[in-house]
Amino acid sequence: MTTHLPVIEIRIVECRDDGIDVRIRGIKIKSSRQRDLGLSADMFQLPNLVRYPRLEGTDPDLLYRRAVLIQRYCEEGSRQVPLPAGIDQFLLLSKKRTALITQCLKDSETSKPNFMPRLYINRRLAMEHRDNPALDPSCKNAVFTQVYEGLKPSDKFEKPLDYRWPLRYDQWWECKFIAEGIIDQGGGFRDSLADMSEELCPSSADTPVPLPFFVRTSNQGNGTGEARDMYVPNPSCRDFAKYEWIGQIMGAALRGKEFLVLALPGFVWKQLTGEEVSWSKDFPAVDSVLVKLLEVMEVIDKDTFEFKFGNELTYTTVLSDQRVVELIPNGSNTAVRYEDRREFIRLVQKARLEESKEQIMAMQAGLLKVVPQAVLDLLTWQELEKKVCGDPEVTVDALKRLTRFEDFEPQDTRVQYFWEALNNFTNEDRSRFLRFVTGRSRLPARIYIYPDKMGSETTDALPESSTCSSTLFLPNYATAKVCEEKLRYAAYNCVAIDTDMSPWEE
Repeated sequence: MTTHLPVIEIRIVECRDDGIDVRIRGIKIKSSRQRDLGLSADMFQLPNLVRYPRLEGTDPDLLYRRAVLIQRYCEEGSRQVPLPAGIDQFLLLSKKRTALITQCLKDSETSKPNFMPRLYINRRLAMEHRDNPALDPSCKNAVFTQVYEGLKPSDKFEKPLDYRWPLRYDQWWECKFIAEGIIDQGGGFRDSLADMSEELCPSSADTPVPLPFFVRTSNQGNGTGEARDMYVPNPSCRDFAKYEWIGQIMGAALRGKEFLVLALPGFVWKQLTGEEVSWSKDFPAVDSVLVKLLEVMEVIDKDTFEFKFGNELTYTTVLSDQRVVELIPNGSNTAVRYEDRREFIRLVQKARLEESKEQIMAMQAGLLKVVPQAVLDLLTWQELEKKVCGDPEVTVDALKRLTRFEDFEPQDTRVQYFWEALNNFTNEDRSRFLRFVTGRSRLPARIYIYPDKMGSETTDALPESSTCSSTLFLPNYATAKVCEEKLRYAAYNCVAIDTDMSPWEE
C-alpha cells in the first residue's frame, strides 16, 4: 500500500471448513506503529486549544461530543435524512469528503442503457432561430428543443433516461446533424451540449437570448457592477418541466466528463446546493445598482429622501425580466413615506431574492433526480459550478498540459507559431478554439495536434479538426501572425461538420 492506514478491515462473506460455518465474519488489522487517529476527550483540554481562542471557556466534554456527532455525519455518506442546520458546513472540512463523493455517486449509479438514443438535429434552422427568436416564439427549432423532444419516450413502455450512468459512459446520445454529414463518435454529442449551452446563456451580450428560460442580469444590461456576463432564471417562465430537465442535464454533467456551460451567478448556485443567500453578499452580482440605491435610501435624511423621491416612489419593484410587480396590495398607487422606507427596502429585497425561487426549485428537483443530496451537502457552490460547467479560465499553461503534438519534429516552427497564436488569444478566443477542436468550450479537454496533409509546405489554408477524436490538423503557416488569424477565424466561423460522409447518405 502507498499510504498508511491506522486500521485495515477485511470483511469475509463466507468462511467454511468441510461445510461447517466457522462464523468468521471479518478481521481488523490495527497498526502498532501509530496511534489511533480517532477523536478523544483529551484533544479538547485547554492546553490543546491555544490555537483556538474562541473555544476557551467552553466545556471540553461538550466540544468532544459535538466533534463526535460531526464525525459521524462525515462518515455517513449514504444518509437520506436532511442535515441539521449548520452541520453541512463541517462536512466540507472532512478529509474523507472526496472519497465520500465518489462513493455516493457510485452507489447511486445505474447501468448504461441498452441502446443509445439517436437524434436528428437541424442546426441550420437552429441558427436561423438564434438570429431572430421572434419569428418562432415556441422555439421548436432550437437545438435545446430538438434534443428535449427527441429524448422523450416514444411509447408508454419506453423508460425515460435517468442520467445516472457510470462515469465511463461518456456519450449519452448520438447526433445526426441534418445536411452536415456526421458520423457521431462523441464530437457531435458534445457539439449538441455546447449548442444548448449557448442557446440557454449566450456568451455574447450583443445577441438575442433565443430561449425563455434565463434572462440577462441587470448588471449585464447596465454594464455595471460585478459579473456582467451572468444570467438568472426567468421569473416569468413557467415551463417547470424543462427547468427540471436542465437540472437533470446538470446532474449528468456532474457525474460525467461533459459540461453544460451556464453563466449563472453564485446567487443561483448557492440555492441549488442549499446554501443560504444574502442580499449584501450575493445580490450585487445580479443588480448592483439596486443594492447601492437601497443602501443609500436607508441612511439618507428626510429632506434628501423627499427631494429625490417626493411622492413618485411607490410600493413596486422591477424584476430581472423587467416586469413591474406590486409589493403590497394596490402598491402601484401607494407612495412610500420616509418613515416606512425600511419596510419598503425589506419588501424589495424579499421580492428580488425570491423572484426565481420556483424556477430554481425545479432545477434543483431535476438535479436531485440524478445526484444524491449527500453529494450536494459535500460540495461548495463553487465546486458544483466547476463540476457542471468546467473551468471558465482557458489558460495557455492549462492547454500546454493537455495538448499532445504527434509527428512533429522538436524544433518545428508550427509548434512555436501555435503557442504564440494562443498567447495572443483572449480567454473567449481560446474557449472558441477549444470548442472547434474538441466540441467542448471549457477545460479539461485533451487535444491532439497533427501536421495537415500538406506536410511541410507552407499554405494559407484553414486548419481542420475532428471533434470526435479531439484532433487538430495544423497547416504550416509562414508566420505566427498568419497562424493566429487562421486559427481565430476557424474558431469563430467553422461550426458545421461536413467531412465524415456525404450528407445525402441518410
